[in-house]
Amino acid sequence: MTTGVLLAVTHPQEAELVALVDAQGTGLRVVRRCADVPEVMAAGLAGLGSLAVLSADLPGVDRPVLGRLAGAGLRTVLIAAADDLPRCRALGATIVVTAESGPEAWARAVTQLARADPAPEPAPARPEAPENPVAAEQGRIAVVWGPRGAPGRTTVAANLAHELSAHGQALLIDADTEAPSVTQLLGVLDETAGIAAAARLAGDGRLDDDALRTLTRRLARGPRLLTGLTRADRWRELPAASLDVVWETARNVAHWTVVDVAAGIDGARDGSFPGTAPRRHQATLSALAAADVVVVVGAGEPVGMHRLVVALQEITEAGVCAPHARRVVVVNRVRASAAGANPEQAVVESLARFAGVNDPLLVPDDRAAHDRAVLRGAVLAEVAPGSRARVPLRELADRLAGPTGDRRGRGERRGRGGRRGQGDRRRRTEHPRTRVRTSGAGSPVIADP
Repeated sequence: MTTGVLLAVTHPQEAELVALVDAQGTGLRVVRRCADVPEVMAAGLAGLGSLAVLSADLPGVDRPVLGRLAGAGLRTVLIAAADDLPRCRALGATIVVTAESGPEAWARAVTQLARADPAPEPAPARPEAPENPVAAEQGRIAVVWGPRGAPGRTTVAANLAHELSAHGQALLIDADTEAPSVTQLLGVLDETAGIAAAARLAGDGRLDDDALRTLTRRLARGPRLLTGLTRADRWRELPAASLDVVWETARNVAHWTVVDVAAGIDGARDGSFPGTAPRRHQATLSALAAADVVVVVGAGEPVGMHRLVVALQEITEAGVCAPHARRVVVVNRVRASAAGANPEQAVVESLARFAGVNDPLLVPDDRAAHDRAVLRGAVLAEVAPGSRARVPLRELADRLAGPTGDRRGRGERRGRGGRRGQGDRRRRTEHPRTRVRTSGAGSPVIADP
């Protein structure tokens, strides 16, 4: 059986490579000598070949292109200059060979690829960053997702990132491709799309820890921020193949990365090859696949609860999250005026009955505090530290990252039997919280402290 090979080689010795590949006994045949990347893509997606040989200096050769070829079932050999090998190895080709090695070495790589899967190329070593205070272990990623209808995903993401910054270095990324609004929420006057710049560098194999830190901006207090798209119609600038690199690089520059994403996961099970074409919600799907924690946000009102139940079923059936990902359900804006005289109990019982969720995090509605925060371009911890809406989000951060010495150093003693600071006791008195527990029979019970 003959294996078809697509060529897009700019090197002067391309003719010699064709002769070697087409030689008798190789089992290979050059089916198309392409002039540019679009021709390679068209031939590859049409199924004309199963191997592709490309020059790294060919305009348009980047990680998304190689990802789309791989999604269509093509394995690739990338011919790169010796001084460009580290960048080219980050593009995701199956094999990377040096241009200086010559046509015979290129042909051997093609033959090797046709006969058996080669050993994976070792990942390029990342540059040393001694100034980075992050511990040796990689950071974790929390993705804030939820149904459509503005349940408060961005508000939860911004406040959670701020609370996590007390546990170490934190990074907030706006990856919403439908209604990016983190900069508006935090009053950041920035017309640049930091995440698009990061995706371009990643696609070109040039994104490293220092480059990502340069693209982020330091907020007055709390996490660093990687700004989102300036318009929703720029979603094609965030290909999944590039964002996969952004998430992994973020793990190296922050203990916690909080990613705010859009609601849609349409097309997650559309039957197409992964990477064969840009998908409208590819940024959301990429983030969910990389997440260690998925925070699902819904609104504590009849319509919002219905949407939340449907969304939980949708994300479970789609299988878009990593198997190890932890799921946390947050019900936002819980209030008696929308959910009845006992809103907490109504929410807990509804989720237990219709979604099988027994431990949701309930965030009381505090419209006045949120309005002050938006007006000042801040988060609750800055303008209303005693807000009832802040307490559950702070507890979520503590649950995810563990209690910190930083908090204890500011007068708040954590742990069973520990004494709290006077200010915390005053907030506890002014804003009593309702605790949800489960009876032995499994039914939700509301208990006041």
